[in-house]
Amino acid sequence: MTIALRPYLSADAPILAAIYAAAIEDLTAEDYTEEQRYAWIALAEDEQTFGQRLELTLTLVALVEGEPVGFVSLRDNLLIEHLYVSPNIIREGVATALCDALEKLAAARGAKKITVDASDTAEPFFRQRDYVPQSRNTRIVDEQWLAYMTMIKDLNASAAPGTQP
Repeated sequence: MTIALRPYLSADAPILAAIYAAAIEDLTAEDYTEEQRYAWIALAEDEQTFGQRLELTLTLVALVEGEPVGFVSLRDNLLIEHLYVSPNIIREGVATALCDALEKLAAARGAKKITVDASDTAEPFFRQRDYVPQSRNTRIVDEQWLAYMTMIKDLNASAAPGTQP
């Protein structure tokens, strides 16, 4: 399978909102209640507002056979704000390709560290990528408490030996 990456386009908002909702609905059931998942999904119900939020970040879209299958966004060259992959294509390298590219772009733009507020579902993925847990947190979304782990990765430690970070 070939994964292509490209920058976010405003026309992507509806499909990325659908990927966001499907990923939350299908992949997080073991970690979050139905009420929590629906509150989380509701954050993307207004596709125009969702798209405007993505436009304020560096957002990359993953494509397989020309169709969007996932996306990642970076706010202020410091914080991974979104990482969502279509549930029918998980564990196929899409999230890895998105994160690899985003981390390289952040480092090239001068970031020394990158932070993510990882859901309980995503935390193991980020641990495998050398993100270090910093604090356990919660946020309230539509009267639902959503737990997450703030994690940080030292991008300089990711540089290949013998290269300048």
